Amino acid sequence: MRVEALGSMRVKEFVEYCQKHRKEVDDSFLYEEHLKKFAPDSENPTYIVTNPQGEIVAAASLIIDEYNRRGKRARFRIFHSEINDKSLYLQLLKSLQKHTSGLDKVFIFIPLANEPLAEMMEQLNFSVERYAFLLVREEMDIPEVSLPEEYVMRNFVPGKDEEIWSNVRNAGFATLKGNETPVTPEMVSKLISSSDYLEGGMEILFHKEKPVGVVRGAADEYEDEPIMNIGPLAILPEYQGKGLGRQLLRASLKFAKEKSYNKTILSVNGENERAQSLYIQEGFKQVEGVTCYQFVLEK
Repeated sequence: MRVEALGSMRVKEFVEYCQKHRKEVDDSFLYEEHLKKFAPDSENPTYIVTNPQGEIVAAASLIIDEYNRRGKRARFRIFHSEINDKSLYLQLLKSLQKHTSGLDKVFIFIPLANEPLAEMMEQLNFSVERYAFLLVREEMDIPEVSLPEEYVMRNFVPGKDEEIWSNVRNAGFATLKGNETPVTPEMVSKLISSSDYLEGGMEILFHKEKPVGVVRGAADEYEDEPIMNIGPLAILPEYQGKGLGRQLLRASLKFAKEKSYNKTILSVNGENERAQSLYIQEGFKQVEGVTCYQFVLEK
């Protein structure tokens, strides 16, 4: 078996490997839109293992973009082997560590259903950071949006509201595991040009003139069918516990119905019991779960 850095000549084979195995792993960054423009570089260091016939039998790729680097962490795009051999995973992990200068950890999401891969992560000294669950709502009968007096919602205005959006999101998610790293107005601006952008899907809640909440609805797919993804949904800490999150959620569900979506989907951290309870009360059902494993890097 040979471990080597992925070169441009073998990108097509790597993409085919990802397509072949993405149902076994977290596929958040293995959609066609991500793979068709994939290229190994400093933000996407990638290694493969080939057998004596030259075929790819294992692959590992990190995402070390500006956002992850500011959080001193890197996320695996894929970390998978067709051969259940610890030594192959160790070689891939060791190769990738050459690209992690200045980072504290790398992390990966493993579906709860993939117990063999979870066991492998534990053998490699990965530890559980958190759990996250995927919830889907198929019922499109939406309860009325009912805001208290002095509260109003309006659509996000590109070129004007990027700083407002990032400030509210960052304050609302400051203590939420995996989301502590602040987003920048520049990152929010890029959402407008992303392929999943839905015009009118980004909404801001105001109390008088003060922005206190945000919610986003984006185009997505689940089980090969179109679905609207809701998130982020964030409320300033001092405004939480007032039922405002429920109204933001309903506003986003109403938008989905207006856009003719039959289903909506969202993700929630396992420790965020209040949010889980809200979503279930509003008709969502858990369909999948993942474990976030982290590997602490040596200094």
